[in-house]
Amino acid sequence: MVPLVVNTPDPMVKIRVMTPKDYSTQTLKTLHTIGALHVEESEELKPVDKEAIERERKKVSELLTSINDILAYLPKGERVSLGEDLEVIYARPLDEIDTEVRALCTKLGKMHQIAAKLNNTVKELTELTKYLGSVSQQSDIRLRDLNFSGSYLFSRVFVFPNELFETLYPKLRDYLLENIMTSIENETVLYAIAKVEDRETIESAVKDDGGKILQIPEKDLTLREFLEMADGNIHNFEEELAKLQTEIESRTRENLKTLVLFREALSAETERLAVLAKACEAKYITLIQGWIPGASAEDTISQIKEKVDYVFVDTSKPQEVEEPPTKFRNSRAFRPFQVVVKLFGVPRYREWDPTPIISYSFPFFFGLMMNDVAYAAIFLLFANRGLRMFVDDPESEGFKLFQRMLYISGSVGLVFGLLTGSYFGNFHQIFGIESLALAGWIESLLGNPLWFIILSIIIGLIHVNIAHILTLIKGAKAGNKGTVVCKVGLFLLEIGAIPWIAHKMLHADIPILPEQVYPILLYIAGAGLILIIASYLVMNGALLGGIFSLSEATGILGDVMSYCRLAGVGLATYYLAYSFNLMATILPDLIPAVIRVVAGPLLAVIILLIGHTINSALTGISCFVHSLRLCFVEFLLKFYEGGGREYSPFHLKTRPVFAKAKS
Repeated sequence: MVPLVVNTPDPMVKIRVMTPKDYSTQTLKTLHTIGALHVEESEELKPVDKEAIERERKKVSELLTSINDILAYLPKGERVSLGEDLEVIYARPLDEIDTEVRALCTKLGKMHQIAAKLNNTVKELTELTKYLGSVSQQSDIRLRDLNFSGSYLFSRVFVFPNELFETLYPKLRDYLLENIMTSIENETVLYAIAKVEDRETIESAVKDDGGKILQIPEKDLTLREFLEMADGNIHNFEEELAKLQTEIESRTRENLKTLVLFREALSAETERLAVLAKACEAKYITLIQGWIPGASAEDTISQIKEKVDYVFVDTSKPQEVEEPPTKFRNSRAFRPFQVVVKLFGVPRYREWDPTPIISYSFPFFFGLMMNDVAYAAIFLLFANRGLRMFVDDPESEGFKLFQRMLYISGSVGLVFGLLTGSYFGNFHQIFGIESLALAGWIESLLGNPLWFIILSIIIGLIHVNIAHILTLIKGAKAGNKGTVVCKVGLFLLEIGAIPWIAHKMLHADIPILPEQVYPILLYIAGAGLILIIASYLVMNGALLGGIFSLSEATGILGDVMSYCRLAGVGLATYYLAYSFNLMATILPDLIPAVIRVVAGPLLAVIILLIGHTINSALTGISCFVHSLRLCFVEFLLKFYEGGGREYSPFHLKTRPVFAKAKS
């Protein structure tokens, strides 16, 4: 039977794999290929040779860095399928992989170095021509005169930001015998001639205050001759650089699959070495310890024994003091909402997994607040096309789950929009269409602020009380009498207080309750309040117990009222859209009649585009954040702790990977 409210993690089995030292590499690679072992650190045998492992890890890390540096020059990301080729490469000795990777990366690396050098040369020449060009407009000085050092005089070219020059120039002026000043953009170029005895003072003042000294080439040319030559050189270097970058990209693409295969094999080797560092080793025996799902234990053990000749495998159930990793076991429909639960915290191994109830509540809250066909469609389009721009690897499992969660939530918003007939708010009414709602009563309910708020409060009352019921069950299972008494008292308080308040203050009677029952309800509420106070006094003492009991009794009101945000965000979305639609119909009429025929429709379109773009962005963010808050603060905090470790098996990746583009 599929759990409908909460789930429990997959049962785990502790496994110990012992093998002779000579078979440790084969055993680790077998475990890596099987991909079921969550590795833990062993403490029963002597530590392995850490130095040898660290040397090998350093080598692998260097190779990975070299490959990533090469792949970073791709102009855009590329999807690469790995398949069985990865297992073939992973099975090869590290020394062979090291030789091939270094040979491949050395060729491409040299090309990158040449490209980087050319790029720096172009930048330096461009900067030099910019500054010297401004000086040449005033005087065609020879280059050697711009950077002269004699026995009595010297000359230099300095560059300052304008604001710095205004403060520094008065200090330098007394030392200068001759100077030429020019301005370019936000900088000032100063060609200065001064006495050699003042050179150190002048140059120190320039450097200390943030100016710079131009490095002038030692060429026997005038400024204008040099600038003509530099322009030609820059053009030639840029052409050479463009050709080189094209060749680099072509060579990288030719070797892309090989590079990515090597990278993934080396990443797997890094994991293997990390496991080996956690493993413990006696003189002749290697021990590897960890956790595997109970359902796959038998199959895993048979595979290990089939592929490794000399191995001993021991399994045991987790003890009470042990905390195995948590393996989610939700159905495919619920799995995307594990993302929400993990944002709060991974459930502990012996704790409930609230993913099923979050799978209903999160998209329901999201859709109720969005409640617009057009905004939901834009949100779904963003989830499908735009979201991948913000992640490094759109092929990762985590990203796909998050994307599916957004699809489901946006689809609920689309359904609510169809039921209420909301398309960019009341956009259809501009064309004289009164209503597009598929369910008029839902349109009336959500279109009336008071009824929408009442509906939100009812939803909150149900949702919060589910959390309190789960807390009661959890307390009963743990034998925590204080929690049980407190929650029973809370339910009695609600049963008595809510109808009584509705009757006395709001004059809204419950049809099935006769008039004479209402005074009795007040006594039920009082009994509930006494139970709450008593439980907290017993659990926390007089002072803290009184404070906590007051918080418990009044907190239910604050929690339930917090759900009014469903109505607030939902109505804000509609009325903002309504306002933009209204502006688009009214403002064009204010334009003079002469140009209204052309300018009026144009202004209306601009208002609608800008307004609905802003509103769709705000709606998507608000619906997500407020749905998250209701699930976290008003619900999960009541009974859920989290703080567990997610099951992360030691495995060899075969899924497609994404080679990251240069940013």
